[in-house]
Amino acid sequence: MGKDGRTLRTVVTYLKMASPPHVFVPPPSGLRMALMKAEKPTTHFYRYLYNAVGDAYHWVDRKRLSDEELAAIITSDAVSVFVAYAEGVPAGFFEIDERGEGDLWLTYFGVIPDFHGRGIGKWLLAEAIDEAWGREPQSFSVETCTLDDPRALPLYQRMGFVPYERKEKELVID
Repeated sequence: MGKDGRTLRTVVTYLKMASPPHVFVPPPSGLRMALMKAEKPTTHFYRYLYNAVGDAYHWVDRKRLSDEELAAIITSDAVSVFVAYAEGVPAGFFEIDERGEGDLWLTYFGVIPDFHGRGIGKWLLAEAIDEAWGREPQSFSVETCTLDDPRALPLYQRMGFVPYERKEKELVID
């Protein structure tokens, strides 16, 4: 058990895409969808997205950052945050990190629980993939773990990511 919380065990799977897939996913039918890049997002708005998507999956890394530390990441020119809106309200987001040399990372990705099961996740992931490969990286990577939605790993694989490593990890939940 962690010093100030409980410890959860998980298995992290690292996945990579070495070339762009040829996948087109239309927006979900029956919803007015929009995807917008959040230009220099505020920490308050980012924390809302992060918590709305990640609370059920024990996302804690960004919660532990001060506002100043978080702002330095999310307002960096090498980090892009895109927000999906359904019927005018946030439905999910993804974050692409270009700070690596030639390798982009899908650092965070997810759909807000109110919108689960409506086809937004597959469409949003396709948009993230398209956005990343438009930047002409050497590769595009993502990681997921057994604490994430059980549909995450199969979706990443269907969309063209290939697992290359698995590691056990302990996560301290505050």
